This record gives sequence, structure tokens and C-alpha cells, in this order.
Amino acid sequence: MRDDQRVSLGADIYLLLFLAVFSITAVLMTLTQNVWLNAVYLGLTVILILLTYFFGLFVGLCANLLFIFGQALVMIYLNTIQHSSIPLLMFFWLLMPLLLTVTFYGMTLNQIKLQKSNAKLRADIMERGAFDEETHLRTTVAYIQDAHVFIETNKRFQLPVSTVIIRIRYYNEIRKMMSNQQYRELLKLVSETITTTTRNNDIVYLLEQDNPTWAILLYSDQSGAEIAAARIKALFEKNLQDSVNLRNLEILMVVGIASWDSEKMQTPYEFMNAGIKETEYDVAQ
Repeated sequence: MRDDQRVSLGADIYLLLFLAVFSITAVLMTLTQNVWLNAVYLGLTVILILLTYFFGLFVGLCANLLFIFGQALVMIYLNTIQHSSIPLLMFFWLLMPLLLTVTFYGMTLNQIKLQKSNAKLRADIMERGAFDEETHLRTTVAYIQDAHVFIETNKRFQLPVSTVIIRIRYYNEIRKMMSNQQYRELLKLVSETITTTTRNNDIVYLLEQDNPTWAILLYSDQSGAEIAAARIKALFEKNLQDSVNLRNLEILMVVGIASWDSEKMQTPYEFMNAGIKETEYDVAQ
């Protein structure tokens, strides 16, 4: 946040400097009263600013050097060939385009940094709100959104919709005996077990980390969801025995299954809570 404030302050300072230099240039243009030469130089200055904006500061500085060299040639031509006198004040064009280019570049550079920072912040908020950082599974936010879609599909096409809720029995007691490494491995093990077992059109979520709660949304009736839950339990027991860090812990998976019932349920929250409630009645083997 402090970096963003610093960048924002830098953008404001460069904007004020650009406006100040531009104002001084306008005043000097008025004092010299050389309309056609001022108009040409002003147009070239705008081109220099655009070159800097699109191609970077290096290109802009090189173009400014060429502009200064071009001005020197014009002055030599007017003095030697045309024998015209150029007001000494016109020498401000040797410096002002460079100042305008640098201040404009500084302003746009800081604004681009702010835009990138804001875009990253929005992306992080969306990702953190919809995806769990540890397991990269969808969270409760995404579950509620997706459940609306599943429920609407059930209403339109009469497709059965169920949710499977998965927890670890006596997790609070087990967590006290686990290290942080074992905890992370357990999250990963259960998450991979569920995602490996489910079908492509089934969606897996991690609803909670404090008391790890996984959920699956699937187009299936109660019996189909029970078959899926049985497969998950069987694979979990096998993977648990293969885990060196977890096999010595008595970790039991409990499952709750709820099917959408429009007469008893009104919202996705009720649908989710019904599945969570069912985990209390699962007798882990």
C-alpha cells in the first residue's frame, strides 16, 4: 500500500511539473512572437512526446537530440543563408521539449505502475476469494455461486443435484498431534484424493481450513453420490497408508450427502448446511 501511495505521489508530482513546463513554454512562445517557427517546434515537440510514450525514454531522448541538432541547423541556415535574425529567447526550444518529454514520461510511467498494481490487486482479490491458496481448490464463495447454477439446472431440466461434504473426524484433537508439515500434507492428500476420484463435471471445493471441510457438487442422485463417496473413502485409506508422515495417525474421513430438495431448501446455504449436518451421522470405519 505504501508503494502505491509513493507511485501515486510521483505521478502527481510529474503531472504538476509537466503542466508547469508547458505553461512556461506557452509564455515564452508568446514573448518571442515568432508564430510560424513556434508552431513548427510545438508540433515537433508533441511528436517527441508521443515517441517517448509509445517507444520509451531512450527513443525519446535520442529524438530530442536530433531535434536539438535540427534546431542548430535551422539557426545556421537562417543566419547565414537567409540573413535573418532569430530572437535569443528562441533558445528555450533547446531545453523545453526535453523537459516536457521527461516529465510526461515520468507521469505516464507512474500511472502505468498504478494500473498494473490495481489489476494485480483485483486479480488477487478474485483469486483469494474464489480459490484456496494452499490447495488451489474453489472456496465457499465459488461454491455458493456454482450451486446457484446447479440448482437452476435442476429446476429447468430436472437433473438430480447432490452435494458431498467431507470432513476429518475428531480433527481438533488430531490437529494438536500434527506438525504444520503434516497438516499441509493432509490437506494436499485429501484434496488430491477427491479430485482424482471425481468425474470431470464434478466440482471440488475447500469450504474451510480451520476445520477442513471439502465439498463436491455433482449431477447425481443420492445413490450415485453415495457411490462416489465410497470411492473417495477407499482411495483415501489407501493413500493414507502410503503416506510416511500420516500413516501412524488415526485419521478417519466422514462424509455427508445431501440432494437438492426444492420443497425443503431455498438457498445454496441451506443445501450446503444440509450436507454438513449429514457428516454428523456418518460412522467412520
